[in-house]
Amino acid sequence: MTDDATAENAPQPGTPPHDPPSYTPPSYEQPPFASSPSGSSPFAAPEPPPWPPQPWSPQQWSPQQWSSPPPPQRPKRRGLFLGALFAAGGLAGFGVASGIALTSATGGPASVGLPGNFSTPNPGSSNNNPGGSGGSPSSPGGGPANASGIAQSIDPAVVDINGTLQGGGQVAGTGMILSTSGIVLTNNHVIEDTTSLSLQIDGTGTTYTATVLGTDATDDIALLQMNGASHLTTVPLGDSSSVAIGDSVVAIGNALGAGGAPAVTTGSVTALDQTITAGDSGAATETLSGMIQMDAFIQPGDSGGPLVNANGKVVGIDAAAQSSGRFGDQGSNVGYAIPINSAMTIVHQIEAGHGSSTVQIGTRGVLGVEVSTTAPSGSGASVTGVQPGSPAAGAGLGAGDVITSVNGQSITDNSALTQAMTGKHPGDNVSVGWTDPSGAHHTATVQLEAGPPA
Repeated sequence: MTDDATAENAPQPGTPPHDPPSYTPPSYEQPPFASSPSGSSPFAAPEPPPWPPQPWSPQQWSPQQWSSPPPPQRPKRRGLFLGALFAAGGLAGFGVASGIALTSATGGPASVGLPGNFSTPNPGSSNNNPGGSGGSPSSPGGGPANASGIAQSIDPAVVDINGTLQGGGQVAGTGMILSTSGIVLTNNHVIEDTTSLSLQIDGTGTTYTATVLGTDATDDIALLQMNGASHLTTVPLGDSSSVAIGDSVVAIGNALGAGGAPAVTTGSVTALDQTITAGDSGAATETLSGMIQMDAFIQPGDSGGPLVNANGKVVGIDAAAQSSGRFGDQGSNVGYAIPINSAMTIVHQIEAGHGSSTVQIGTRGVLGVEVSTTAPSGSGASVTGVQPGSPAAGAGLGAGDVITSVNGQSITDNSALTQAMTGKHPGDNVSVGWTDPSGAHHTATVQLEAGPPA
């Protein structure tokens, strides 16, 4: 994990900065992104950013060059999973830290814990995937009677996302098309740490490369541009503020990274406005608020896919599921989705080019250091590795140093470093202060280089 890619590792709990406003779904048909609530320019003809996106070269970050071992390679399917909370207080799960609990919006425990080994749906459950290759079973919570028709209408606007990780390895997830020119909405954790992306509509046909337009690691949102795409089908957006407990839903995604026609599962909404702490295959965790909880069966690879209501409108982005077993090819009937209204607020912010402490516009700039995720808070960001030839290396930073300031802003831990670096771009100059193992303090101004999405 690089220096600026730690927002997911050590998120700050609480309400995200994007409170969903009262929302009237825009039309993305004549033309897409013709306007936004913020009055920003359309996606169809965006203003060029002041920093031209710079290609990220995996060779610059070859793991063999690190002065300390790279982090463990992630599995081939992206998904956030939550460990089940037991009466004894322990957590069973892979990559979820001990002590993480699920809380409701009122601060009390949410009734989402699963027994020691979660059970899969009944053997008699059907697979509502019309002709698709995905193997997700149907959820016992039921779903819309016309689930198959809903899926067939949405599938042409769903994309498989495959990425190559820095240091090697492949990941897979899902996205949904927002504009006919190929703007795609997905989860940030689907594209995190990737050096290249390829997208395929409905699991068939042309494979497109993609450019990252912007990300919000705190709220787990990413916006992509399919390069060279045009005249595409878009997802019909609904109003997530109208979602109610008991509503029937359909979840669509690239389950298990299998590719082909998207897998389809059905269920119903079981809770609203949930706050969860979730982790992927490694030790990284993130806290998400305002989530829609449902009993549709969610598997790794479904992340970023649409949650659709009985009227065929997208009301959420599938983002997490609960697992009491080892992270792998398992799924869960306790799933969570980001409300589409909240997601579109961030989409419009990215469209307008308005970066913030959580929203990164375009390619991000990095120092070229790896920092510890376990160092005590208050001491600074502890450097565990420095990329040779990076800005940090040129300034004299090394393993064992502790970064204490960026542009005069105090850095207390790796999360503070992430926040200080969010919004920075390749070519930006930043002043970095650090303390070496002997206790001596140093300051240097460095020019940032291009890095992968956080």
